[in-house]
Amino acid sequence: MFTYQETSRYIAQAPGGLEALAAREIEQLGATAVQPGYRAVRFNAAPGVLYRVNYCAKLVTRVLAPLATFTCKDRYALYGAAREIDWTKLFSVHNTFGIFANVSGNDEIRHSNFAALCLKDAIVDQFRAVRDQRPDVDKLAPDIWFNLHIEKDKGTVSLDTSGGSLHKRGYRKETVAAPMQETLAAAMVALSEWDGEKPLYDPMCGSGTLLCEALMHHCRIPSGHFRKDFGFRFLPDFDPTLWLQVKKEADAGIRRLPRGLIGGSDLDPSAIRAARTNCGLLPEGGKIRLSDQDMMDITRLENRVILCNPPYGVRLAADGLPGLYKNLGDFLKQRCTGSDAYIFFGNPEMLKHIGLKPAWKKPLKNAGLDGRLAKYALY
Repeated sequence: MFTYQETSRYIAQAPGGLEALAAREIEQLGATAVQPGYRAVRFNAAPGVLYRVNYCAKLVTRVLAPLATFTCKDRYALYGAAREIDWTKLFSVHNTFGIFANVSGNDEIRHSNFAALCLKDAIVDQFRAVRDQRPDVDKLAPDIWFNLHIEKDKGTVSLDTSGGSLHKRGYRKETVAAPMQETLAAAMVALSEWDGEKPLYDPMCGSGTLLCEALMHHCRIPSGHFRKDFGFRFLPDFDPTLWLQVKKEADAGIRRLPRGLIGGSDLDPSAIRAARTNCGLLPEGGKIRLSDQDMMDITRLENRVILCNPPYGVRLAADGLPGLYKNLGDFLKQRCTGSDAYIFFGNPEMLKHIGLKPAWKKPLKNAGLDGRLAKYALY
């Protein structure tokens, strides 16, 4: 019996800074004993809840099912423990597999690639011994992913029940430079506490990631709406009938988007074309109002929730950033009365150029950048 079967306990990976938000979301989806940690949330779940978390959660990147935990002092201990796992109960020689590893604090195993190679050797050696054949490794898009986590002298091998990162929703067919990651956009929507009472608008929408995540939030569209497969189908106790029931119930909750509730604009016509393509792929996405328009040409944007991810040096020369943020601050002060604005600063230095005092600031990361999300109440 595998560890997750004995404990019903799983590990959801979450971006740094989003652990508490992700824990709340997982709990709302039916999990129990939810415990946020560093870039992870541990929780208990029955199989149906596990499927629901994978299909609906917008703030987690993967959900891992621990297979075995063992003492791991060196590569020999790792290899021996991995050979004890019955891999043939999880997949066959006709499936491809991949391994992603994390290593910290181990005196003998110091590199994640080396640890992954040791685990790979144990897996293929067992298949050769039992089946006289071995499965192939696919480092990009395998049928099944495994995770190896080594911290000091403790090792854990898990099956990735998500089957790849959940931030890849499937709606981003067109893009622009430095797009916002979907989980961060979903976090901005969650932190804004937008409930649909006021229209939501993004005056620098780029390829539309914030708009898509706002749409998915309001219309209750599962994050896995476009996902064709999940790793949990490789679990030995996978229940396909239960999975279809969970999916059907989640899909039945999708609701309509009132026209005019979500809108956005960008001065770059190619960005608007990309946003129109991406938004249009989602249910109700054709109702999102989009226009190629400079922010400073918008006469007023009052009594709204404004979400925005302005350029921060990747899409704009650094010497032009202070002026851009000053203009954004002037725009918010002069034309957005009665609105609440949530601005993501990929470059926190730009906070001082916007000329407004934030109601609060929260650290958030985007693709490795140490950013800040600031709220501005515009009276």
